Amino acid sequence: MDLQWEFIETTPAVVVKQMASELAVPPIIARVMLNRGIDSFDSAKEFFNLSLLQLHDPFLMADMQTAVERLAQALARKERLLIYGDYDVDGTTGTALLTLAFRALGYEVSHYIPERLREGYGLSTAGIEKAKADGVQLILAVDCGVTAHEEITRARELGMDVIVCDHHQPSAQLPPANALLNPKRSDCPYPFKELCGVGVAFKLMQGLYRHLRHDDKDLFRHLDLVAIGSSADIVPLVDENRAFVKFGLEQLNRTENIGLRALIKVCGLEKGPIDSGHVIFIVAPRINAVGRMGDARRAVNLLITEDEAPAVEIAQILDAENRERRNIDDETFRDAIEIIETQCDPENDTAFVLHQENWHSGVIGIVASRVVEKYFRPTVMIATANGMGKGSVRSIPGFDIHHALSQCADLLLAFGGHKYAAGLTIATEQIPALRQRLQEVAGRTLTREMLVPKLRIDSEIRFAEIEPRLVSFLKALSPFGPQNMRPVFVSRGVRVSGTPQIVGNNHLRFQAIQDNKRLDCIGFNLGDKLPRLSHGNSEVDLAYLLEENTYQGRTTLQLRIKDIR
Repeated sequence: MDLQWEFIETTPAVVVKQMASELAVPPIIARVMLNRGIDSFDSAKEFFNLSLLQLHDPFLMADMQTAVERLAQALARKERLLIYGDYDVDGTTGTALLTLAFRALGYEVSHYIPERLREGYGLSTAGIEKAKADGVQLILAVDCGVTAHEEITRARELGMDVIVCDHHQPSAQLPPANALLNPKRSDCPYPFKELCGVGVAFKLMQGLYRHLRHDDKDLFRHLDLVAIGSSADIVPLVDENRAFVKFGLEQLNRTENIGLRALIKVCGLEKGPIDSGHVIFIVAPRINAVGRMGDARRAVNLLITEDEAPAVEIAQILDAENRERRNIDDETFRDAIEIIETQCDPENDTAFVLHQENWHSGVIGIVASRVVEKYFRPTVMIATANGMGKGSVRSIPGFDIHHALSQCADLLLAFGGHKYAAGLTIATEQIPALRQRLQEVAGRTLTREMLVPKLRIDSEIRFAEIEPRLVSFLKALSPFGPQNMRPVFVSRGVRVSGTPQIVGNNHLRFQAIQDNKRLDCIGFNLGDKLPRLSHGNSEVDLAYLLEENTYQGRTTLQLRIKDIR
C-alpha cells in the first residue's frame, strides 16, 4: 500500500532559524523540536534536562491515600496479600515490580496471573474463589480490574478487600473496590492521564514508601521493569512516561535483575546498548509469548527470581515459545489475508471482522496489528470455539475503536480496552451482525482520505547535512514513541549504488549516494519496492529514519527506509 507523505513543516523558516540560534542547535533539530511543540527555551530545557525529580506527587491520584493506608495496615498485621496481574507485558512487569517492592520492605507476597486460553482477561470469579480458599485477605489488581464489577463485588462478599491499579477506560460506574487507582477516572485530579498499568503500580509503591518513611529512591532500581511495560504497551512517551522509559532504559542497560540479565543474553543484546526499539521488538515479545501460548506466571517468575539457574532455564523457555508463537502468527496471518481477499472488499470495506474456528486466541491481537499495517482498516480478529468467540481489535488513527464497540454493545457479551486496541467476547451467531454494525459505524466516521496511511515527515534534508553533531542531537531527543516519534526525513534525487538486494524476510538492502556521500540503507518488509530502484542512472526520493547500526563491534550510520518514490 502506497503511503501519503505528509510534511509537518508548519513553522515558518524565520522561527526555525531563531529557535536554532537561541538553542545553539542545527536548524533541522530546531524544526523537529517545533514539530513536537517544544517552542521555547524553557520547554526545551525541561525536555532535555529530564529528571526523576519531576515525577508527580503520587498522592494527587484519587484513592491513593486510602490505598497506601490499607496496604500499610496489611503489612503491619502480616495479612495474606495477593497480586492479581494480567498476562501481557504490562501486567507481568507490574506484578513483578510490586512483588520486588514488597520484598524490599521485608514482605513476601504471592501472585496470580490468569491463563489467557482458559480464564481470559482480568479478574475472574474462579480466581477470586481460589484466593479466598488460600486465605487471602487483600487483593491488589494490576493492569486489570476497572470494569470488574461482578468479580470485585464477589471478593467483598467473601470478606476480602480489593485495591485496583489500572489504566484502561473506566465505565460510568466504578466497581466497589476499597481503592481504585486509575488516572483516567473522571474524578481523578492526577495531572498525567496516560500511565500504563506498571506505571500506576510504581506510583502506588512510591506512595506507600513515602507513607512508611522508606526512601522511594529504592524503587528506581526497578525502573527497568517500568520501561519495558511502558514501551510494550505503546503509551505516549511524554511527561512521566518519558522519564520512566528514559531512565528505565538506562537502568536496563546495567540491570541488577537476574532474570532480565538472562533474558537479555538469550536475546543477544548483552553487548548493548538497549533502546526502546530493542524492548518493543525483541525483549517484550518474549515476555509476552508465554502468556499468549500458555502460563504467564513463568514470565513473572523470571523477573522476580534471585537464582541464576532457573533464570537461564525460564529465559530459554520464553525464547522457544516466542519462536513457536511467530510460526502460529504467520499461519494465522495467511488465513486472514485469504479471508480478506476472497470474502471481503479490501478496497471499499471500512472495517474487517474476521473469524475462524481453529485460530489461537493468544496470537490474534498481533495478527490484527499486522492486518491493520497491510490494509489500514480497523480490524477485529475472533477465535471461535463451542459457539463463543474471543476477539482482539486494532484500529487506525482517527477511529476510536472503544467508542465504536460501545455502539455495538448489544451484540457483545463483554468488551474493553483503549482508543486503538480492545478485546471482546461474543456469541458466534452474532458475528455477522457485528460485521455489519461495525461497517456502518466506521462508514459514518472514516473518510476515504482517512483510509490512506500517512507518513508524517519532519523535514527535507540532503546527505551533506547528515553529520555527527546532527546524530548527537537526534539521540538526545530519545526515547522515541507515541507523541515523540523518531524523526522522519526525506532526501530527493538520490542515486542508488551497486545492486539492491532482498535479504532475510523480504527486507530491502542497498546503498544510496547524494552530495558524494554514500550511506547504507535497509527497508524492512519493503522487498516489493525493489523495482523502484534502478542501478546507476535512476534517481529516487527516500523517506527514512536516521539510526546507528552496530554489527560485529563496528557502529555505522544507516538509513532505515520507510518509503521510496
